[in-house]
Amino acid sequence: MVGDLLDRGTAQTYASWFRALADPTRVQLVEYLARHARPMSVGEIVAAVGLAQSTVSQHLKILTEVRFVLVEPVGTARHYRINDACVGCFPSAADVVMGRPAPDPVGAC
Repeated sequence: MVGDLLDRGTAQTYASWFRALADPTRVQLVEYLARHARPMSVGEIVAAVGLAQSTVSQHLKILTEVRFVLVEPVGTARHYRINDACVGCFPSAADVVMGRPAPDPVGAC
C-alpha cells in the first residue's frame, strides 16, 4: 500500500545520502571530520588519508553536495568541516528498514 511507504521526497534525500557514502574513502572522510570537529584545510585532510589532493577534493565535493560537509572560504583556501545538523538527522539504514520513524531531513539538513 502506497500510504505505508516512506514519502518519495524523503526517500530521494536518503538515497542521495547513501550514494554519497557508498565509497569507503568518503565514509572515512566523514568520520575523520566528525571526530576532529573543526574546519580543516585540504592539505590537513590529504596528510591524514594519504591520497592525492585531487582525489580528496573530488570526494569532498560529493560530500558537500549532500551537505554532510560544509566548506568555508579562508582567504584563498577552503576549509572543510562536518555539518553536525545534517549528520545528526541521518537515519541509520537499520532504523528505516525496521520501520522505525525516520528523522525529518528537510528542517536540519
